[in-house]
Amino acid sequence: MPPSQEVERIERVYAERARRLPADFYSIMKPGNLYRLQRRERDLLALLHREGFADLDGVTVLDVGCGTGDDLRQMLRYGARSEHLVGVDVQSDRLSRARDLSPHLRFELIDGGVLPFPTGSFDLVMQSTVFSSILDHGVQARLAQEMLRVLSPGGAIIWYDMRVTNPRNSNLTPLTLDRIEALFPDCELHLKPHTLIPALGRRLAPLSWTLCRALEALPPLRGHLLGAIRPHGTVRS
Repeated sequence: MPPSQEVERIERVYAERARRLPADFYSIMKPGNLYRLQRRERDLLALLHREGFADLDGVTVLDVGCGTGDDLRQMLRYGARSEHLVGVDVQSDRLSRARDLSPHLRFELIDGGVLPFPTGSFDLVMQSTVFSSILDHGVQARLAQEMLRVLSPGGAIIWYDMRVTNPRNSNLTPLTLDRIEALFPDCELHLKPHTLIPALGRRLAPLSWTLCRALEALPPLRGHLLGAIRPHGTVRS
């Protein structure tokens, strides 16, 4: 499938989701969302330390599928410079919102194919639940190749995506470890199960965060993978 057709499908899915879900469905004011975001932020910071990116001053960062720019603003809080942060997305309305919220950051519209940057441009390339929204394996593979192409020597891909999806949701595809290895065959994968399955978190977090933590300690109840991907032979910073 041409990338443009997959992009059109994704846009239809997001438009339908926006009509169907309450406006505050992903709000941080909801305990389930707050729990998930705080757990992820804690472990993302630990991951950056392990991968040699404790100091982000001077580090160039690309967020693939940046949406409204939340993750880039997070990197600003961690010490990255605004002029070193770039976000790309296929949805123009989300980018418009990102520019309104962060006019000092750079956001680019892409068509799902080539990333419009020179080879080796970024020290960190991030993606969060992008690949699970792409059903076409060819489009997934092209995006993976492009992310590696724009990665600088010694750089890392920061990966966060679903390894388990709702089988009733035909618009999502799980990114198992085997699938990620197929997308990045010449890379070292440092990925671990993460994040209490969202449906459980939304139901249980309003009652007890302690219970959420206890259940999240069981790997089968973690629905995502979080970690770093590096080309073989890459030396950490």
